[in-house]
Amino acid sequence: MIQDGKLVAFATETVYGLGANALNPVAVAKIFEAKERPHFDPLIVHLCDQSQLEEFVESVSETAQALVDHFWPGPLTLVLPKRDIIPDLVTSGLPNVAIRIPERDSARELIQKAGVPIAAPSANRFGSVSPTTAEHVLDGLEGRIDAVLDDGACDIGVESTVLACPADGTATLLRPGGLSLEEIEKVIGKVNQLDPHENRDDSPQAGPGMLSRHYAPSKPIQIVSSLQEIRDCNSKGALVMGCQETNHFAVVENLSPSGSLVEAAANFFAALRRLERTEIDSIVAMPFPNEGLGRALNDRLKRAAAE
Repeated sequence: MIQDGKLVAFATETVYGLGANALNPVAVAKIFEAKERPHFDPLIVHLCDQSQLEEFVESVSETAQALVDHFWPGPLTLVLPKRDIIPDLVTSGLPNVAIRIPERDSARELIQKAGVPIAAPSANRFGSVSPTTAEHVLDGLEGRIDAVLDDGACDIGVESTVLACPADGTATLLRPGGLSLEEIEKVIGKVNQLDPHENRDDSPQAGPGMLSRHYAPSKPIQIVSSLQEIRDCNSKGALVMGCQETNHFAVVENLSPSGSLVEAAANFFAALRRLERTEIDSIVAMPFPNEGLGRALNDRLKRAAAE
């Protein structure tokens, strides 16, 4: 199906991706159509082996190579100078391409057997909650895609970390994700932070998942510093982690009673989907500790709550 230009959703360790032949512009266009995704939001190209990298990128800095050696396969996407073989539609017309090698064996096997790199954003309608099971994929895309490869629930549960790695050897965090900033900085030292005010929602994005509103459920989200400040709790749902007083909320999703950020990340998107299916008016959530996977969870929470 991939070779024939069709759309196949598949599991990675992060979330389910909606895959098509990255070298076929017509197939790539079908991704944007199925997701109703704006063409200025670039896609991630998935490879199955490091040896493929030089075929699709112009250069790999020492910094980028160190990251490749330490973290691929895994939940890290690198934005690198692209070769012309990558269609401009994949990169929203920009000269760089987002590339990663997924850790999940079934994903790499699919890419290897297809014999082409696979472009794949998350397998959901654009801007909505990301899918971490095959059932989540069908909730939003049934009838719009050709197949789903069901490989169970995703392990990490949030999208990959995205770093821009130009030829000058610098590294800039574009999107926090499944690989923590702390782990990355142990390998390459200080990583630059992108000024959020520099990113416009109406122009080509430097990387995927950077729009101010994204990952959003159908119910509005309110981020609070304390659950005690909320009134009329019987019409609201609570998204929490650890020990919290939540007796007065209509519905409660505790992502990790023990306070584990790893467990919370794995449960995050599935919990948002369950909450949006209830009769509540809105969702109340507290920020996560801003470290490790908590940085990625706070990023998704902020974008999901944006108006």
